[in-house]
Amino acid sequence: MTAAKTGQDEHIVAEMRKEEEQRQAGYREKALKIFPHVCGRCSREFEGKKLRELTVHHRDHNHDYNPPDGSNWELLCGYCHDHEHTRGVQEQRSTDGARSQERPSLNHSPFAALADQLKRSK
Repeated sequence: MTAAKTGQDEHIVAEMRKEEEQRQAGYREKALKIFPHVCGRCSREFEGKKLRELTVHHRDHNHDYNPPDGSNWELLCGYCHDHEHTRGVQEQRSTDGARSQERPSLNHSPFAALADQLKRSK
């Protein structure tokens, strides 16, 4: 791979990450306006600098589905958010057995379109 090609690939990845961050910032701000600043699982309250510890969890795991009423969101602290995703993976493993390694555990993949983007940039 040439240095120019590597630089171009890095630019595409950086651009996709920036778009993802902008998208997340938009729905996070909306969720913080709609919902009380409380974790939906452990009920811890957050304010001031601690507010950054709250994350927006997509109930259906589809980060592209962001209805304006927030019906696909819930605010979770980092610990509960990690637990929620780990719980889903563990449940899938227990029901699917060996097949769980054959397919992704979540519906959303932020870099799913990366291969297409790289092909178009050639």
